[in-house]
Amino acid sequence: MSQAPTNGVQQGKQPAQAGLKSRSRTSLVLLALCAGFLFVVFAALGTWQVYRLQWKLDLIAKVDARVHAAPTPAPGPAQWPQVSAASDEYRRVALSGRYLYSKTVAVQATTELGSGSWLLTPLQTETGELVLVNRGFVSIAPIRLIASTAPDARAKSSVTGLLRMSETGGGFLRENASAENRWYSRDVQAIASARGLGTVAPYFVDADRASSQADAANAPDAEKPVGGLTVIAFHNSHLVYALTWYALALMIAAAGVWVVRDERRRARAGAPATL
Repeated sequence: MSQAPTNGVQQGKQPAQAGLKSRSRTSLVLLALCAGFLFVVFAALGTWQVYRLQWKLDLIAKVDARVHAAPTPAPGPAQWPQVSAASDEYRRVALSGRYLYSKTVAVQATTELGSGSWLLTPLQTETGELVLVNRGFVSIAPIRLIASTAPDARAKSSVTGLLRMSETGGGFLRENASAENRWYSRDVQAIASARGLGTVAPYFVDADRASSQADAANAPDAEKPVGGLTVIAFHNSHLVYALTWYALALMIAAAGVWVVRDERRRARAGAPATL
């Protein structure tokens, strides 16, 4: 009679103790290794994004300095092999020569002024080199705009603008159809080949508004192109990415702490009672 309550208490505790059974050593080791690996990976990715953020901020600062610097002569043939996006893109340059209006190409564009085209025209310098110049934006259809019989300029034009690297089709830009005279990217080599220009500079120049206005009096275009519409924008979400990776690393660490505390609770619940 005196032992009945004791047996009842022990039987009542058995389900609770069974539910708090400690995990095996193997499962704990696997959990620890997995958590440690994920923590290191997430923390490393967060740190990498911090470095990328610093790189992007440095790039933005360099480009801003180039855009607002005094113009320098556009790179000549001897410098063409060294021209690169890292060292030259968005650099303000100046050049002068004669426009070959008959070789103009209209490249589809969307700007703050609406949809239309960029007009890319070769400029033949005084020493004979050819540099493609984006004379600016026009809104009317290029087929009604460009005539292959347009006379080339006789007078010399001076251009100031931003050096830009050649674009290629694909990605967000559609593939050019040079045979059909449909252009979607400012691909310097493709344009040079389609217009029979031979060797040209490996870059083009976005003319500023003053240069396009000065050219308006002599240009044969039905609508005068508007220059100075270059949009300089850099996607910079590295800080958000870094915080996201670090947050995931902290979540893994917090989960590890919870497992350790839960395992201790299970161990205490499963330990035999002592008098």
